[in-house]
Amino acid sequence: MAAGFKTAEPLEYHRSFLKENCRPDGRELGEFRPTTLNIGSINTAEGSALVKIGNTTVICGIKAELALPSSDAPDKGYIVPNVDLPPLCSSRFRPGPPGEQAQTASQFIADVIDSSNIIKKEDLCIEKSKLCWVLYCDIMCLDYDGNLLDACIITLLAALKNAQLPKVTINKETDLAEVELQHKRHLQIRCHPVASSFAVFDDTVIIVDPTAEEESLCRALLTAVTDEDDQLCALHKPGGISLSAEKLQDCISRAVTRNREISKLIDKVIQSTEMSK
Repeated sequence: MAAGFKTAEPLEYHRSFLKENCRPDGRELGEFRPTTLNIGSINTAEGSALVKIGNTTVICGIKAELALPSSDAPDKGYIVPNVDLPPLCSSRFRPGPPGEQAQTASQFIADVIDSSNIIKKEDLCIEKSKLCWVLYCDIMCLDYDGNLLDACIITLLAALKNAQLPKVTINKETDLAEVELQHKRHLQIRCHPVASSFAVFDDTVIIVDPTAEEESLCRALLTAVTDEDDQLCALHKPGGISLSAEKLQDCISRAVTRNREISKLIDKVIQSTEMSK
């Protein structure tokens, strides 16, 4: 009976749970799904991380290449994020060039990198106007069940904290780059942004960490990115109904709490990985 009701009237099915301040998967309205993290699993990358939020699974690999700085920013390197949503992660995605959701996610990640200043691009410059690092942040979704942006930001931050780059100098006589693979250093992470996503039902009911089904039924989606100083780095709301200032502030406050939880998780996993080496 319940299965038939869910199929015939999915929104009403969800509303019947929301009226009781719970959700079909048993969570409370403000409860995130279990979040797990693994780092350093891609040996061919400079840094990597895999995160699971419920069933949503996303992996990030950081690849570094040497390049010529741009003439507009001769003292800066580059950070190039790319989000891939292949058909293997969900039947909603098709083979071919990146779809709208993948492009939107990639742009969102790029905006967060710039607004949060997670890494100063000046730190990626080896010699002004001559040589710099390009960090390719390739993020792939392995299993899609909603809340993609939160997972992308977590795996990006963890992968960047895991990454190490070799020492590079320019030979004054030959003017060629010399790479010392035996001397590697971690990137200087200057900010720890964490995203928290929300779904709005019926104007007033707000849930955190929506599943793919909840995303498809809600009236609006919102993602707030905060840093370790409780500052808002970015806010993403792709249309839908508007939110009152009070509701928006409540979402930001929840995002601040989530930042602390995820930051502790990342630090714990990194420490555990280093101790096991």
